Amino acid sequence: MGRMARCCVQSLLKLVNSLLGMVGIAMIIYSLWMFRVWLRTDESIDVPVPWFIYAILGLGASLCVITCSGHIAAETANGCCLYIYMAFVFMIFLLEAAVTADVFLNHDWQGDFPADATGNLDRLKDFVKDNFGICKWIGLSVVAVQGLSMLLAMVLKALGPHSEKYYESDDEYLPDRVPLLKNYVPPQSYGSEPAYGTKSDSWIARTNSKVRALIISKVS
Repeated sequence: MGRMARCCVQSLLKLVNSLLGMVGIAMIIYSLWMFRVWLRTDESIDVPVPWFIYAILGLGASLCVITCSGHIAAETANGCCLYIYMAFVFMIFLLEAAVTADVFLNHDWQGDFPADATGNLDRLKDFVKDNFGICKWIGLSVVAVQGLSMLLAMVLKALGPHSEKYYESDDEYLPDRVPLLKNYVPPQSYGSEPAYGTKSDSWIARTNSKVRALIISKVS
């Protein structure tokens, strides 16, 4: 029963984590599109760095990295990997909470950010104002996915990893030395050990008998 529950939680965590990866990929595609438009429209040399485009690109790449770490944590059910994954998701959640609080509580929130030479920040702000209902539900859905992923990671950590079996290798590895290996192959046990001792005893007996026979023949 515990194994089935663990497998279900692992599958759900992978599914929820994939949604975060899709959000990250969408942000990367959006930032690349903005960068392409900015290169076409702005041909001047002395222009500020498009920090907004790079910020969206970096956030999307971070979500993709978190997705990869989440899949590794879900597959191995390792405590260290799960803690690292939860820490990454929690830091993204804190960043989103800080930006949201600054936007809603500070009327002059644009002064906290540097000037955007591309104008994409203003266009995004106008789009959010025109479609506030849809954007609100999208934001709440992303936050819910992040919270659900952390909850599933905590449940998986409470269930614990798979039962450890010894890893089949010529080296003398212990299970605690290979924590990322989920399924260890049990050592093959046979009914009886090879009869090395019996063969050695029989060889010594034959040798003694030959030596004894040789001594008797010489004495006679």
